[in-house]
Amino acid sequence: MRLGGLRRSGNIEDRRGMRFPGGRGIGLGTLVLAVVAALFGIDPSVVMQMGSQVQGPPTAVSTGPVQESAGEAEARDLVAAVLGDTEDTWRQVFAASGRQYREPALVLFREATPTRCGTGQAAMGPFYCSLDEKIYIDLAFYDELKSRFRAPGDFAQAYVIAHEVGHHVQHLLGISDRVREMRARSGEREGNALSVRLELQADCLAGVWGHHASRSRQVLEAGDLEEALTAATAIGDDTLQKQARGFAVPDSFTHGSAAQRMHWFRVGMEAGNVSACDTFAGGP
Repeated sequence: MRLGGLRRSGNIEDRRGMRFPGGRGIGLGTLVLAVVAALFGIDPSVVMQMGSQVQGPPTAVSTGPVQESAGEAEARDLVAAVLGDTEDTWRQVFAASGRQYREPALVLFREATPTRCGTGQAAMGPFYCSLDEKIYIDLAFYDELKSRFRAPGDFAQAYVIAHEVGHHVQHLLGISDRVREMRARSGEREGNALSVRLELQADCLAGVWGHHASRSRQVLEAGDLEEALTAATAIGDDTLQKQARGFAVPDSFTHGSAAQRMHWFRVGMEAGNVSACDTFAGGP
């Protein structure tokens, strides 16, 4: 990616030099459910609110200046550049349809942090909380993306942020609330299918950002698209389930198969508009 010319977002809250001794974390059972729900961005608010044991906002205690490695500093800069570019893209897209885009904040943390959705844990991976309109990420996840998921590259990392921003766009458009209401009236199988469609749409919306970043600002370089598709493949439900237990159970999918995630990211990349991202209308 060509990051040099991109504006760095100012909507970043760095909590890496802070700890929160005033509150207890969520229970292990709730954390397991939230990990399943939140990997790569599905809104974990319902699970985390039900299981959270935090009593009020905990008091933050500074542990001193943030100490970061060169790799972590590079990841922080990439996050700021990508978030800034998504702000510019979605501001223009919303304005074209007569809407105003409300920018999300992004919180950098280590290990655990309080959110309006409950206690966020690094083990959950990056996630979006609609109740405070913030994206949360422990930058150590990018190391896991390279090693565990075998999806290296700066555009793979950018795809993670763009996917979370996609969930914010869904929240602003009222899509997330409608899906949440539908899931409350559905059985487990139907609820999982709705979750899949929500996640696939976030992938498509990430592609919409990639389209504008490529066409308007020539951010992408050779191989970048392949990096994002590799990441989409690596975190497909079928890929993860086969790695964990040797087989996949499609009815239990909550994020979509590798093929589905790649398909919808490509749709967004090629079309560059939200209307192309109607994953609820059918298709792969």
